[in-house]
Amino acid sequence: MAIIRLNTPSLLLLLSAITVAGILSAQSFQDEFEIIPDQVYNESVKSVLMHRTGWELSYPVIELNSPDQVTLSFDDLTDEIKNYSYSIIHCDANWVPSTIQEEEYMEGFNRNQIYDYALSFNTYISYVHFSLDIPNDDIRLKIGGNYIIKVFEDYDEEKVIMTKRFAVAESLININAEVIRPVTQPYLDSGHEIIFTVLYGQLDVIDPFTEIQVRVCQNNRSDLILNDLKPLIIRDGMLEYTGHSQNVLPGGNEYRNFEMKNLKYQSGSVKNIEFVNPYYHVELFPDKPRQKESYFFNEDLNGRFFVDIQGSGKKNTDADYVFVHFTLLHDVPFTDGQVYVFGALTNWAIGNYNKMEYNVDRKAYESTLLLKQGYYNYEYVFVSDRNHVIDPFDLEGSHFEAENDYLIYVYYRPPNSRYDRLVGYQITNSLRQ
Repeated sequence: MAIIRLNTPSLLLLLSAITVAGILSAQSFQDEFEIIPDQVYNESVKSVLMHRTGWELSYPVIELNSPDQVTLSFDDLTDEIKNYSYSIIHCDANWVPSTIQEEEYMEGFNRNQIYDYALSFNTYISYVHFSLDIPNDDIRLKIGGNYIIKVFEDYDEEKVIMTKRFAVAESLININAEVIRPVTQPYLDSGHEIIFTVLYGQLDVIDPFTEIQVRVCQNNRSDLILNDLKPLIIRDGMLEYTGHSQNVLPGGNEYRNFEMKNLKYQSGSVKNIEFVNPYYHVELFPDKPRQKESYFFNEDLNGRFFVDIQGSGKKNTDADYVFVHFTLLHDVPFTDGQVYVFGALTNWAIGNYNKMEYNVDRKAYESTLLLKQGYYNYEYVFVSDRNHVIDPFDLEGSHFEAENDYLIYVYYRPPNSRYDRLVGYQITNSLRQ
C-alpha cells in the first residue's frame, strides 16, 4: 500500500474543510419534532467515548438518584483550546425532544462550559482532550428517560459539535431475559431471538399496550434495534415478550480487531508500522469477506474501542494519533452501493471519512482512518445506493452462535403524562446468560 505523506498544514487544512461541512450539516437537527441522532458533526473531533464514569467499556446508562455518572470524552485536533459548552435535552422513547420544560427534568443552569481539558504531551499530532461528567455540580437530573448531551462551540447553540445519547433508569420494574436460537426461518441459523418478561407490579398500568414501550438494541447500536415491541401475554402485573417473530435480530459475526498500544511492535493483525515524517502509519493485514465462512469465535468488544498506550499512565494525553490503513479484498467492485469501515471507531456512522475506495490493481477496497493509539473493533458494511440502509451482514455474515449484548429498555407513560420515563433497563448476552 502506498503511504501518502502529509505535512502539518495539509492535515489542518483537511480537518478545517471537513469541520465546516460538519457544522453546516448539523444546523437542522434541532427541529422540535425530529429524532436527535447520536452523532459527531465535526471531523476535527476524534475518539469520542460515552460510558458510565470509571468503566470505559460500559454502556451510557445510569440509575436515577444514584452516585453514578456518565462520562463524555473527546479530542479536538485543531491544536487550539476551543470554547466548548453543553446543554442537556430530555427525549421520549424515540429520541424526539420531550415537550416538558427544562426545570421539570433538571436542576441547575442548562448552558455550561466544559472546563475539564488537557493538552497532548509529546505527540506527533497535537490535540486537546476534553472530558465531562453528568450529573455534576451544575446539573442534577430529576426524572428518568432518554437524554442528549449537546456540545456546541463559542456559546452558540447553532454551532453544534456533537449530540450524544445516554439514559437514566428509575429501576421500578424487573426484567427477566434470555437469548435463544430462533426456531423458524429465515433466522434459524443466523439470528437471535430475545425473549423476556417485564414485572411491572409497582406501576399503576391500565393499558400496557399504550402505556408501556419496549426497545431492544444489539450492542446499543441504533441501526440494530427492535422498536415498540408488544407483549404476547399479559397477566398479574407481568408482560411476556416471547414466541414472537418480532423479537428476532440477525446475530451478525464477531468483530474484527487490531491493537496499537505500542508503535514499536506489531500485533497479530498489523502488517506494518512505519513512520513517514511527520506521522506514524499502521497498515493492517488485508481482510477478506466472511459471509460464506463458517463461524469462528473470537473474543471482542462488541464493536467498541478503548484508548491505551503502553508504558504511560496518562493515556488520554500521551497516546498519539496514527493513520490506520484498511484493506478488504474483493475481486470486483460493487456497482450498486458503497463499502465502509464501521464501528464505534467511526461513531457508528458512515460518511466520506470512512468510505472505502476500490483499487483495481489490488482488487481490493481501501480506506485510511486517523485513530488514537489503543485497541479497536471494526467491521465492513455495505450501503446500497437504492435504500441507503447499512448492511453489515452482506460482507461479514451472520450466525446464531455469535456473541452479542442485548440492551432492553422499558418506558412508561401513563395517561395525561407528557413524557416517557425509563422505568427499567437490562442487559442480556447471547452466550453468557
